[in-house]
Amino acid sequence: MDKSRLIEATTEAAGEGAARPLEAADVERVLDALFGTVERPGTIAQALAGGESVVLGSFGGFDRADGTAAFRPGKALTEYLRGTAR
Repeated sequence: MDKSRLIEATTEAAGEGAARPLEAADVERVLDALFGTVERPGTIAQALAGGESVVLGSFGGFDRADGTAAFRPGKALTEYLRGTAR
């Protein structure tokens, strides 16, 4: 899934049952702020550069190891991908 499709899918998912659906441009700004762009780092990269870990609940988290970012999937994501989610 490329960025365009991710924005489209997230916009659709966030709009289901919402009183005020998000616009695709809103979702794109959030993704750019979180993950960064070529022009500027996102909040995840800034936190890692500052020595912090980023934990996204049971989805997983990001750590900095040996100068690189490492993603560690959480229990809920792992169970979902294995088909064992409750």
